[in-house]
Amino acid sequence: MKKTDKVTIVENLTSTIGAYSHIYLTDTTGLNAGATSDLRRLCFQKEVKLMVVKNTLFQKAMEQSERNMEGLEVALKGTSAVMFSNTGNLPAKLIKEFRKKGTIPAFKGAFVEESVYIGEGQLEALVSIKSKEELLGDVIGLLQSPMKNVVSALKSGGTTIHGILKTLEERN
Repeated sequence: MKKTDKVTIVENLTSTIGAYSHIYLTDTTGLNAGATSDLRRLCFQKEVKLMVVKNTLFQKAMEQSERNMEGLEVALKGTSAVMFSNTGNLPAKLIKEFRKKGTIPAFKGAFVEESVYIGEGQLEALVSIKSKEELLGDVIGLLQSPMKNVVSALKSGGTTIHGILKTLEERN
């Protein structure tokens, strides 16, 4: 590969790193052509960008990016496929879903929520991380809960008061 081609690839990878907030490193070695197509299709449907990269070029792109991904370079061994996403737990869920058919893709590492996760054991932790949208939904639900309780108490209290007044009216 020519040096100019490598420079172009590193620049493209650096801009891609800047465009996405979460990065997952996986190993797809052992997937046949059909399974690879299925994985790519699933990634496309879930809005996850999947790229197979050369480790040295990706490492240079990480160094040139403005993000502090120190420690992630440890996972750059063997064949690497990179998943880019703007939702922190989506690639982890995608990997877990795709693994129902086998053990591939193997999880190598990730840069999620400004933290680095290395090793297969971290996948479950990443699956359980809530996305920004899920957290906002939880907060909105918590804020609405007391209001709903007050409104329902007032509604049921209104019928109770009405029932008491009706009973008192009937006695007189």
